[in-house]
Amino acid sequence: MAAELKDLVPPHDILAEQATLGALLLDKATLPIAIQYLRADDFYSFANGKIYDVILKLYDKNVEADILTVTRELKQEGKLDEVGGTAYIASLTNIVPSSANIEYYSQTVQNYSLKRALIRVSNEIIAQSHDESQEARMVLEETQQKIFELSDTRQSFRIRSAREIVSDTIKIIERLYDLKQNVTGIPSGFEDLDKLTAGFQPSELIIIGARPSMGKTALALSMASEIAIKKKIPTGFFTLEMSDQALMLRLISSEAEINANVIRTGFLNKLDFQKLLEAAGNIYEAPLYIVDMPNMKLLDLRAQARRLRSHQKVEIIFIDYITLITSENFRLPRHEQIAEISRSLKSLARELNIPIVALSQLTREAEKDRPNLSSIRESGAIEQDADVVMFLHGKREADRDPAEKENEDGIERDLILAKQRNGPVGTINLLLRSKFAKFVPLIKTSDNNSIA
Repeated sequence: MAAELKDLVPPHDILAEQATLGALLLDKATLPIAIQYLRADDFYSFANGKIYDVILKLYDKNVEADILTVTRELKQEGKLDEVGGTAYIASLTNIVPSSANIEYYSQTVQNYSLKRALIRVSNEIIAQSHDESQEARMVLEETQQKIFELSDTRQSFRIRSAREIVSDTIKIIERLYDLKQNVTGIPSGFEDLDKLTAGFQPSELIIIGARPSMGKTALALSMASEIAIKKKIPTGFFTLEMSDQALMLRLISSEAEINANVIRTGFLNKLDFQKLLEAAGNIYEAPLYIVDMPNMKLLDLRAQARRLRSHQKVEIIFIDYITLITSENFRLPRHEQIAEISRSLKSLARELNIPIVALSQLTREAEKDRPNLSSIRESGAIEQDADVVMFLHGKREADRDPAEKENEDGIERDLILAKQRNGPVGTINLLLRSKFAKFVPLIKTSDNNSIA
């Protein structure tokens, strides 16, 4: 039986590989889809892998990949004959009638690549299991890690010289020098916060922590509203705690400034209904993409985030909230699972080159005292991995006097910027208009009264 398995040809589908390349040569818009699934070494055929590698290189140069450009590039590299010559490249476009099924072709190629990888890992496990010098527990641990690495979508990496990095960095500095803007990243919608952070920066993991009922979802929605609806910046929002419709109701209430309870009961007057329709119209036109997936696994989140970045070109992602994400390694202690999730989100922010804003619960001690970095619930890894950590702090609505609720337009909150890897820290004053689930800046008047 072992001899029979040894003689088996590794799993592959040459026709699917050729169809993938043919679709890429027919339509340049298909490459962002293929990139989600494939690397050059996923192809079983050396020739097909090399052609795909050239297509990626042309993409990096902003050159459209077609029969002529691919042939020319391969000829310059001296690899044209090795891949079958111009005739083979030209034949690839004849294999598929259209590029419509590029995702299916790419997934098929990836599927067989994964099977071959599983065979390689299995052989390594068998060899380690026969090695008397290795303990079974160590082999088991390494096996779990290898399988996890295979199940996780692989990330690309690159090694560049300091000369290249300095050149690119100077270009960024020159652009900032020419623009002279206080906000160089994505604006949060709160001017005082943006003065401290210069906006949410690419590749950063931003944590917003608060106790329940402090308004962390409302704050995230207020920021997402400013970014997607007002600034028209493509925004992704992962809702793990409530349904997408419940989230949208809160967003419409916030935008129209109509009490959410009035909307739920339907007791709207004509003016309110008109405001609601106008707000809904603005949201309808906004590049806001909501992912509703309860019990979301980490791998699912990463896959959907990559899809949003590739297809919808999102520039920022919000996650409500981090401790509701399910780890694949469910047997690990919860604090280790959260540490794994935290590291993965930071890695994802770097890979996609966008800011990721994740909400987090705080420990009960944060209700008694001003929260600090150790207040983050379930894992100290979050405070280490995060580039920016903010806390919402103040009196909860349930703890206020009834008279306060009647007389005040909102609840004062401190937004404490407790950590910023590349900038200052400080505190920003905000006002939570709880009936609209909306945060607005808090302005202190000369007589110490607060206004929105």
